[in-house]
Amino acid sequence: MLGMSLFTFIHVLLSLVGIASGLIVAAGLVKSRHFGGWTLVFLVTTLATSLTGFGFHREHVLPSHAVGVISLVLLALAILALYVFALARAWRRVYVVCAIVALYLNVFVLVVQAFQKVPALHDLAPTQSEIPFVAAQALVLAAFAVLGVRAAMRFRN
Repeated sequence: MLGMSLFTFIHVLLSLVGIASGLIVAAGLVKSRHFGGWTLVFLVTTLATSLTGFGFHREHVLPSHAVGVISLVLLALAILALYVFALARAWRRVYVVCAIVALYLNVFVLVVQAFQKVPALHDLAPTQSEIPFVAAQALVLAAFAVLGVRAAMRFRN
């Protein structure tokens, strides 16, 4: 499994499925379409990604733990908005914003991991404070900001 433990492989797989399904869901939100099955896959795999992230042994709290906690809160709100409050009134926007930001956090971590694990990217930004890393994260943030605004404006379940 590419030199990683089974636990790490499952965590990465969940993350990638969460990102792929989240992009499908986000595209649907922008087109004012709700993909029930894809939404469930996105929410479950992204939730599982955040939860399994706490399974990696660490001596102290890391920024990744904070990202995981924020993601869990956002996902809880998105699940409440969708399945408890049925996207009524303000809950529609709560769902859209929380889903898009949770997806963004998953992609943010993907970029971090790519710059840590992919040799060519690591060589460009070994400390993740160099311009290529900052530019990549700024581009991802800008793309998700545009996506989030469009989804919030257009999604009418």
